[in-house]
Amino acid sequence: MKKIDKYILKSFIGPFFVSFGIALFVLVMQFLWLYIDEIAGKGVNIFIMLELIGYMSVSTFPMALPIAVLIASVMVMGNLAERYELSSMKSAGVPLIRIMAGLIFVCAGVAFFSYLCSDFIIPKSTAKFKSRLTDIRRQKPALTLEKGVFNEDFRQFVIRIGDKAKDGETISGVMIEDHTNAGKTKMNQILADSGQMYTTRDKRYFVMNLFRGTQYQEPSAQQNVRQNQKFPFVRTRFGSWTKVWDMKEFELVRSAEDKYSKQRGSLTMNELRANMDSLRNKITEGGQSAVDDITLNLRRRVEPPNLEKLPAQPHPGNVPKTPVKQSTGPVLPKQETTKSLNEYASFAETFQGQFRYNLLKEAKTLSGIAKSSVETRIAQTESRRLEWVKTGYELYIKYSFALVCFVFLFIGAPMGAIIRKGGFGYPILVSIIFFVAFIFLTILCRKLAESNVMTPFWAAMMPCISMIPVGGYLTSKAMNDAQLFRNEYLNRLIFWLSKRFQKKSTPETV
Repeated sequence: MKKIDKYILKSFIGPFFVSFGIALFVLVMQFLWLYIDEIAGKGVNIFIMLELIGYMSVSTFPMALPIAVLIASVMVMGNLAERYELSSMKSAGVPLIRIMAGLIFVCAGVAFFSYLCSDFIIPKSTAKFKSRLTDIRRQKPALTLEKGVFNEDFRQFVIRIGDKAKDGETISGVMIEDHTNAGKTKMNQILADSGQMYTTRDKRYFVMNLFRGTQYQEPSAQQNVRQNQKFPFVRTRFGSWTKVWDMKEFELVRSAEDKYSKQRGSLTMNELRANMDSLRNKITEGGQSAVDDITLNLRRRVEPPNLEKLPAQPHPGNVPKTPVKQSTGPVLPKQETTKSLNEYASFAETFQGQFRYNLLKEAKTLSGIAKSSVETRIAQTESRRLEWVKTGYELYIKYSFALVCFVFLFIGAPMGAIIRKGGFGYPILVSIIFFVAFIFLTILCRKLAESNVMTPFWAAMMPCISMIPVGGYLTSKAMNDAQLFRNEYLNRLIFWLSKRFQKKSTPETV
């Protein structure tokens, strides 16, 4: 390895990891903000929170790596150009591609690492993240007894305290409503002047000792007793009363991760391909089933009734029902006439008059059944098609995010050489512009794929492919030391406008 490669790689590693950490932090905070309402107030252990954030961080690696490559490459080449080191290398006969050789190998490794994360690490971390998030959602809120607030955290108990001392244990004006025997008692309420509440050392039980209080109980009427029978109202005074609650219902219960391992975001690339093949077969089978249903309804025939028992021209409301059954041949009662088909006003006139009402009624019923069956098949097929598109997009976007890590090098490095500015100012501005454009194209192409305008492959790869010409254009400009945009015409326009303005502003002399 040449000294120039070592020097550039040392300059690249630091900004890369700093940029990666900043991008990862921003992305994690963005996703965490979506779930903050479901996490806050649950009393989640700090280790559970760190575990949740760790799984979320791994899932954002494919998005953080490209922007880290973009920022770091702009910073390195911008610093070299600002200190005229890049010009010295070029004057010594070293082309820009040779200067970027070390960065090319490093970014190829970063792209391969992104591919490995997407295929092996992220599916497992996504399943674990969804499992932990579900556990937190199911967990009851942390036990907090505030003064003047009715608390219903304990199952079948409502607790209200009038005041709480600074030590957090001494309380006064306590009211407890017990609903454990709601079917046997109308009211079971406890009022106490003061008390003490605390949690045992092992955090297993919550204890509440009440002093100088009264318990009120009113039994409910039973169904098997007389209506005029009276029940006593019980009032019990006590000097001390103790209630113990089990805190097990506030503990986090871990659910199984297997039920999340079959979701789209938790599948590996091979599993996604297998799902696409399975969905494609189901779509084909659904279309064939719709055709079979239509064909089955068209083959149905009505057997002619006994003509001797029917009146000649019955009223439509009194037409007797004729038996309907499957037949292998067309045996409908047609008209025996020599008239051509062009002489009939409708298809129904080709049959005998006494059978037309039943035939039209049967045809309407069969057409309704066929239409309902076809609509159901179409909705089912469309649902499977949309799932096939989302599965395919999930598969190919993994390749796109890995490839864009390599493409962004040929955008960031030439931009740094052109703007000749280092630090975090211009590089971050330039990187945000290109990264936002890439994300915008990604969202747009995904919507087009779901609308059946683009295939999943092209929808996922088009944002990355669209960046390749930009990288080629910037690289060619940087290699030739050319300006990004020629400002000759702009300077001429400014000069002409300034001359015109000076002529108009000059006062005329008499």
